[in-house]
Amino acid sequence: MTRAVDALAALAQGTRLSVYRLLVEAGPEGMAAGAIGEELELAPATLSFHLAHLARTGLVKSRQDGRFVIYSADFDNMNELVGYLTENCCGGKSCAPARSRTASKKAA
Repeated sequence: MTRAVDALAALAQGTRLSVYRLLVEAGPEGMAAGAIGEELELAPATLSFHLAHLARTGLVKSRQDGRFVIYSADFDNMNELVGYLTENCCGGKSCAPARSRTASKKAA
């Protein structure tokens, strides 16, 4: 549970959420740190801080490619987090809200 809380807390910050969304969109091939900074207009030190936080929580991983550091979303950990939320927060059922009594009466 602590791992899920840490990951959700990391994503609760706007800049980190933007970085993570960009990396999810980039897919498994990921993006160079410089390209992430350019896309999101982030200073290198700011970007580095947020990427390190996302990496500590297991949401992103990095690899060296020549002189570039490539970051990508860790899709296995992302799927574990979604699975945890579905299993523990939704009781293994759909997370869609139940129909209200008012909606049920109107449909009848």
